[in-house]
Amino acid sequence: MKYETTCGMPTEGETYAKLMEHLRESQECAAMLAHLHRANDRTVTANGWLAVSEHLRKMQFTITNIAVGKMS
Repeated sequence: MKYETTCGMPTEGETYAKLMEHLRESQECAAMLAHLHRANDRTVTANGWLAVSEHLRKMQFTITNIAVGKMS
């Protein structure tokens, strides 16, 4: 993985942004998989993907709270 750097050192802000971008993309993919499985009458699997999507969304919220210092 490639990190943006300032004076040769990775920055917290850039690393946080990259993490959030990947989490948002993963959450969207899980939601799409839930939709596709539901469209093919695979409700149990669809519910599993929907749960994964929701967990990723909650993880984004928790990570944001850590980043702004609300969790100490």
